[in-house]
Amino acid sequence: MALDLSTYRLDRSRPLRDQIYPVVRGLILTGVIKPGEVIDEKAIAAQLHVSRTPVREAVKRLSDEHLVDVVAQSATRAARMDRHEIEESFLIRRALEMESAAQAATRMGQEHADLLHDILSRHERAVERRHFIEAIAQDDAFHHAISDISNLPRLWGTIEISKAQLDRCRHLMLPRAGQAEATLEQHREIIRALNSHDPAKAAAAMKAHLDAAYRSTVAVLDGPGLG
Repeated sequence: MALDLSTYRLDRSRPLRDQIYPVVRGLILTGVIKPGEVIDEKAIAAQLHVSRTPVREAVKRLSDEHLVDVVAQSATRAARMDRHEIEESFLIRRALEMESAAQAATRMGQEHADLLHDILSRHERAVERRHFIEAIAQDDAFHHAISDISNLPRLWGTIEISKAQLDRCRHLMLPRAGQAEATLEQHREIIRALNSHDPAKAAAAMKAHLDAAYRSTVAVLDGPGLG
């Protein structure tokens, strides 16, 4: 694992473990640290100019999320991809996001629609430029915004943890032809459903979108490179 963490700057006035956690988590989710690969806590600490303690605390938190395997007297590794955990991740995410969409539909205003369309435009530009990491970031921003509209402040944090295994798949898989365009159209349908102020319609649009995304994941889940 050859990492370059030179661009990260830590705020020494804040708890270091809380800042190192999203750094290491991001490396795992984006596939920089691949499934089964050793996590060198000493090297990470050296690059971030910290002791190993906050790195170890961050890794322990990731272990609680099943993203890291910590084995006593052995190497700490990024968890391998597990089909059952990925399916469980999907089912939890779908339930939470359907409720998020249903709640958001009752609160939807023009400013919310404008925000979602702005995110959709950024997502579309990223797809056109084949900037896939940025496209994934804008995809997440879209779902995060719906969670914010729903006025359930803790919901997105729970969704983020629940979808971690799915996020690993998204970054490890090459985009399939037409998939990004289909996602954009599904997002447009979700906006239309939200604008209808019909909770059931919004939940159904979200379910259709997430079901389609999971079918794409399953289609390549057993291929090479997914651990």
